[in-house]
Amino acid sequence: MSLFGIVLGLALLIFLAFKGQSILWVAPVCAAVVALLSMFEDPTINVLTMWTDNYMASMATFLQTWFPAFMLGAIFGKVMEVSGAAKSVGLWLTKLIGAKQAILAVVIACGVLTYGGISLFVVVFAIYPLAVALYREADIPNKLIPGAISLGAFTFTMTAIPGTPQIQNIIPTNYYGTTPMAAPVMGVVAALVMLIGGVVWMKMRESKLKKEGLHFVEPSNLEVMSDDTKLPNPIVSLIPLISVPVTLNLLSVPLVGSLLIAVVLTLVLNFHCAKDFPKAINDGASGGLMSIGNTAAANGFGGVVKAVPGFATLTTMLLGIPGTPLISEAISVSVLAGATGSASGGMGIALEALGPKYMELAASDPNLSPEALHRVASVASGGLDTLPHNGAVITLLSVCGLTHKDSYLDICMNCCIIPTIAVIVCIIFAMIGIC
Repeated sequence: MSLFGIVLGLALLIFLAFKGQSILWVAPVCAAVVALLSMFEDPTINVLTMWTDNYMASMATFLQTWFPAFMLGAIFGKVMEVSGAAKSVGLWLTKLIGAKQAILAVVIACGVLTYGGISLFVVVFAIYPLAVALYREADIPNKLIPGAISLGAFTFTMTAIPGTPQIQNIIPTNYYGTTPMAAPVMGVVAALVMLIGGVVWMKMRESKLKKEGLHFVEPSNLEVMSDDTKLPNPIVSLIPLISVPVTLNLLSVPLVGSLLIAVVLTLVLNFHCAKDFPKAINDGASGGLMSIGNTAAANGFGGVVKAVPGFATLTTMLLGIPGTPLISEAISVSVLAGATGSASGGMGIALEALGPKYMELAASDPNLSPEALHRVASVASGGLDTLPHNGAVITLLSVCGLTHKDSYLDICMNCCIIPTIAVIVCIIFAMIGIC
């Protein structure tokens, strides 16, 4: 009954998340379902105690560990946005690559901003007007804009490229004792699979749609663009973006310190926008709280699952999947990321529940390294997370004034199918001893 409770709780979590319900209340309710059905197997289990102790303990631990990083990351994104620095870098890169390679220009611009530590939500708002201008000049159908933005912001720079400061690459360090540079060969190869595969797909789609007679159509939801001549210098604007991966990876500064340095640099280099910064900091702090609240709520669900009798059976089943434990980890993280609609939330549940067991296996198996576990978990988290109910997908389509019917095919290919292929490639590399 306890195992059935876990399965039912997960199924309910998936259903309610797909219906667009907030994970803040969905996760504790589903955790209660798990605890309630587990009482039939262990009468000593108390639903209220599971909430107040196990659920809240896991949620609080995640908050304690990651709140500064989430908050500073969100503040960094907002100050880069209001200062025009994010847009300045994006405009410079898109002009550098040019309209002839409009899709690649959008992908690279998004990738540079996210690798520099900017939140993918900020990237969407900053790059969309630039993508419109490029697609207009190249006469590429508008419905291909979300595919390019999602490829650049939601995939290889979020999970695969070694050293990325995105939280999906940082969370595994807390469970495996690794660094953001873990398994660099696997990471680079996975990133190339996603980048090359995604760009090839988008170019094929462009050719197909043009043959069907589709052209660029002026969007009705785009606000009048501000004067680009008033944007800060793009080279100067790059400095905070470069500082994050440099201080994080070369100087071994913790993520919180790296983000704090980047925020200070942005404030100093854009002091002429000082009047706009207090609101940006307030908005960033509020956004960071909401973001970590959702992820921590999902993590709390994992804490309850780990505490019920059925978890031992579930662990045996998952670890009994034929082949390397990396396959088990990839499946667990992918399914839970899809269930929660969140890469960090799904990975948090999986690693909170199974991370210590994978570390035990790594300690006793010379062919299984913590670095490989880190990279597989990170890349796997960025696959099924972008199912139709994902918040970032909904936001992206809303900003672009398009629907799932218009553009989700490209998002699905770039952010679900190709990243899943990249996970398989990572596992193969790990099995032959190349990390």
